[in-house]
Amino acid sequence: MIRDVNQKDSLQVVEIYNHFVDTSVVTFETDLVNADDMANRISAVTEKYPWIVYEQDGQLLGYAYISEWKSREAYKQSAEVSIYIKQGQQGNGIGKILMNELLDRCNETDLHCLIAGIALPNDASKALHEKFGFEKVAHFREVGRKFNKWIDVGYWELVL
Repeated sequence: MIRDVNQKDSLQVVEIYNHFVDTSVVTFETDLVNADDMANRISAVTEKYPWIVYEQDGQLLGYAYISEWKSREAYKQSAEVSIYIKQGQQGNGIGKILMNELLDRCNETDLHCLIAGIALPNDASKALHEKFGFEKVAHFREVGRKFNKWIDVGYWELVL
């Protein structure tokens, strides 16, 4: 089931997210997040943008949201998309379901452009975004450092 996120979801969202903070480079965050911090993030994002979760039998298996791309006024119709799938649930189609719903919701807004930053390599994320029409528009070499290694980041764009 897809539904809007709520404050009660913050603990399960943190559990999904912190796995990636702790074990991967898909997020450049290096410190684990607590449920209160995540609840504040949820509140800030949902004031303006959609944040949805995929729930099955009371468990969150993934989530997706749109957030501000840049704070300058001229960027107000562009936003960044983020999708996280619970460890062990990748490859089950949850990302496609979330992306489809998120794009439907974006079509109900005045957004014109979505941007996805992807730490590389990440073939699954690239494939998901490209399936929905995102095109690679930039590649930054060694712009992040985590786990004592340099990380490239690619940017994919979708004009709605």
